[in-house]
Amino acid sequence: MASKRVSFFVALLAMMLVGSSIFAQSKVTLRLAWWGNPTRDERTIKVVEMYMALHPEVTIETETTGWASYWDKLGSQAAARNLPDIIQQDYAYITQFAQKDLLVDLSPYVRSKKIDLTNVPDTFTSGGMVNGKLYGISLGTNAFCTVIDPAVVAKAGLTLPGPSWTMADYEKMAATIFKKTGVQVPVYVGTDPKVGFNDWLRQNNQTFFNVVDGSSLGFADTKLLMEFYNSQLRLLKAGVMTKPDISFGQFTPEEAKLTKGEEWTIDAWSNQVVMTQAPMKRPIYITTLPKIVNSKKPGTYLKPSMFFSVTKTSENKEEAMKFLNFFMNDIEANKVLLAERGIPIVQKVRDSLKTMVDPINKQIFEYIDLVGNKNSSPIDPADPAGAGEVLKAFRTIDQEVLFGTTSPKDGAEKFIKQANEILAKNKQ
Repeated sequence: MASKRVSFFVALLAMMLVGSSIFAQSKVTLRLAWWGNPTRDERTIKVVEMYMALHPEVTIETETTGWASYWDKLGSQAAARNLPDIIQQDYAYITQFAQKDLLVDLSPYVRSKKIDLTNVPDTFTSGGMVNGKLYGISLGTNAFCTVIDPAVVAKAGLTLPGPSWTMADYEKMAATIFKKTGVQVPVYVGTDPKVGFNDWLRQNNQTFFNVVDGSSLGFADTKLLMEFYNSQLRLLKAGVMTKPDISFGQFTPEEAKLTKGEEWTIDAWSNQVVMTQAPMKRPIYITTLPKIVNSKKPGTYLKPSMFFSVTKTSENKEEAMKFLNFFMNDIEANKVLLAERGIPIVQKVRDSLKTMVDPINKQIFEYIDLVGNKNSSPIDPADPAGAGEVLKAFRTIDQEVLFGTTSPKDGAEKFIKQANEILAKNKQ
């Protein structure tokens, strides 16, 4: 009898040892890194704690720094092959990291729904693609838009435009509003006119930069750029457009002519709408930029605010995917995050958060829905080396044309020549 008891306890002890060994083996530690601010840090850490409470076998170590030091730190970690399992990634860097073979292709995990992006249109994910592979899941999205003062439009007896409006509609509308109210329009995207012209190019199935190697512009014909200039010159000549010496000035939102009721529209990124509207203290309306005639596709695109990527050196890739799926899809987690990184790409999450935000932010959510549903096309590849110098040249020549010191034809030819020289030099 005693020997049976001994055998029983030996067997029980063996089972306990095996069980503890299995438990020990199941413990997983993930490292999660992002650049942030106090609000982002607090919300992200709270979501990490939520995940660990649901998955006690997982420990997530968080690493957060400022923007500049973040990339220096990642560079050192990459050289030491010690990157965190999950890193926050930016559109300006994702191609570089992918080409250095530092990131995992997430496409198989999306196809298997380990990261569930069911019913998320390609336009929401295309920014994370490099050479046909998905290296980053967008954490929030942004889109360029036209901000309109609906009170001025109503005073002129007009109706608010939708995503099908054209440049012809815009010019006619601008003339009518000026005639009936005296309120003008600004120059096209005075802070960065390339954004406005790029919208025209994309509608015409062209790109601003050569997408193959970035060694030249993606267009060579001057006709579209000349019309971009001429459209504004027609409005200037009619007195409908604010003079360029004023439009190209630097203004705070409080100083803006839209705020003062002297302009009825302005172009901005959707994440700038709240800042734009706040000093107005009256409702605004947002829609897409006008279409050009015979446009072949939408010029608008969804720009990722940032991504999460999983690194090649991670020893716990499967668990990293589970956390990504939680971060993207869990409603309670996203109620904590509250779109601080941008408008979420998952529809059910956006729908849930709409009920928690104020009317202006609700309108931004609805605009992203509008753009994401057949009113946008995939984003172009990240800008090549020398892009900053090219954009400066575009703005300078745009000003020269609108100030009347350069003709549209000469301005278009001058820009194309200068830009191609800059890009070729930087490619060498």
